[in-house]
Amino acid sequence: MGMGIVDARLTSLGLELPEENPPQGNYVPFVQSGALVFVAGQGPRKGGQLIYKGVIGDNLTLADGQAAARLCALNILGQLRSACSGDLDRVVRLVRVAGLVRCTPDFEDQAKVLNAASDLMCDVLGVDGRHARIASGTHALPSGMAVEIEAVAEIR
Repeated sequence: MGMGIVDARLTSLGLELPEENPPQGNYVPFVQSGALVFVAGQGPRKGGQLIYKGVIGDNLTLADGQAAARLCALNILGQLRSACSGDLDRVVRLVRVAGLVRCTPDFEDQAKVLNAASDLMCDVLGVDGRHARIASGTHALPSGMAVEIEAVAEIR
């Protein structure tokens, strides 16, 4: 079987999906209900290691937050690939993305942080990557991660 359209885009963008990170608690990484796949919150982990830990606006910059959001997005795509039995071309569209940004109380650029994930999804999935979204700030996230993002996608 040849390379799919989405895999070809990943390659042309110089992106590689990280190995799936194991759940950090009593839950599964994704659940399929009908044609919808609900991907559990993905942190900025690679190889099971938390890469971006801290508070944006304190020890982390906006650029760090954006890099963390891109890594979260790659992890979401990795979970979707598993849900699609290895074929990301089965993604009909990304429906919704919800992101939490661990930040200082005066930080107001949560949307700019999440834009990095949204842009990556559109770069990889094309028009099917456009989605509804919420970007929120919080004072704490599990394991001290800087960003956590969940997603809902429709697959065939």
